[in-house]
Amino acid sequence: MGARLECPERLLLLKAEPLFLVDDHEAKVVEPHPLRGELVSADDDINGTVGQSVLDGSCRGTVRQARERLHRDAKAGEAAPERLQVLADEHGRVVSLGERECSLQRRHQKVVEEAPSPVVDADLRRRMGEAAVRAASAVGYVNAGTVEFLVDKSGEFYFLEMNTRLQVEHPVTELVTGLDLVAWQLRIARGEPLPEQLEKELQPRGHAVEVRLYAEDPYQRFVPSPGVIELLRLPEGPGVRNDCGVYEGSEVTIHYDPLLAKLIVWAEDRPRALTRLRRALAETRIEGIRTNIPLFQALLEDPDFLAGRLDIAMLDRRLEAGELQPPEGTDLDTEGDLAILAAALVHYERAHRQSASPAPRGGLRSRWSQAGRREGLRRVSWS
Repeated sequence: MGARLECPERLLLLKAEPLFLVDDHEAKVVEPHPLRGELVSADDDINGTVGQSVLDGSCRGTVRQARERLHRDAKAGEAAPERLQVLADEHGRVVSLGERECSLQRRHQKVVEEAPSPVVDADLRRRMGEAAVRAASAVGYVNAGTVEFLVDKSGEFYFLEMNTRLQVEHPVTELVTGLDLVAWQLRIARGEPLPEQLEKELQPRGHAVEVRLYAEDPYQRFVPSPGVIELLRLPEGPGVRNDCGVYEGSEVTIHYDPLLAKLIVWAEDRPRALTRLRRALAETRIEGIRTNIPLFQALLEDPDFLAGRLDIAMLDRRLEAGELQPPEGTDLDTEGDLAILAAALVHYERAHRQSASPAPRGGLRSRWSQAGRREGLRRVSWS
């Protein structure tokens, strides 16, 4: 197929600073740095497709060694993935909205995300934000997007990838910035410019945490739990947000991702946010299937998680060591379940008695009485 290419056109190679661009026909990386290895992986794909490599041997060797180092550090639990949310308009303006911490994951999917990150200080946040803006600007990106870095134990960070879309955990950024990212996507699509002072005036407020509620058993290697949702009660109140995709009576099948809902909480600081999350999880009732709620309740008792000592291998390490056991009373045969069954039977019998006899003078119970009863039941602890 013709002459061998010397090097791909404008390959993006990111380190902490500066941003390196390998220009046309440049056959080497000017300053090698630990990378994930997307460069060599892409070259392997090209080689397998067209039968030729686009990198010379020295470049491939350098990047392969860097990839092995970074993978080794990540496997040892000495790195944390951080996602920088950016907005970019068609007028050339790109702004960073801060990071989201997403170390806790299973099968390479995040299960807990929070902002701001407890492992990122102000200087690192600034440097990662600047690198994310440069990356999006270099490719002329327009839309909401996320630039992902891996932060090692020394505080250095390395580019992993850019997600050119809105991600599952975007509500975390929305709660700490007060911005509606979906609305901004539509405004950018209409050609509206981002405000000139947006990034300078934007100051994250408080702390937000999101947990992904899955129909799976975290203590059986996250095996899916298909079935019909027989009962669904989601928490409410100040600082609590539910993005739910199921309803009571809906079926969770084996054919799709088992994500049920996203539970997001916000508070003035991280300790208060975790306290609010603990209460919200206690109020959540999903029956008929198993969920990963007990895992989150166990995490909220873990000293390292509470202290913000997070890394990419933490969840697997804790589960393998048996250190995240479900709290007591999470089985189906609990006093709370019996209380619900008893209340349901009483309600059934009363409803049938009322339908079989004439209504008492003054009509049925007032709506005020019914609302008071519902509110009283909400305050009962079922744990």
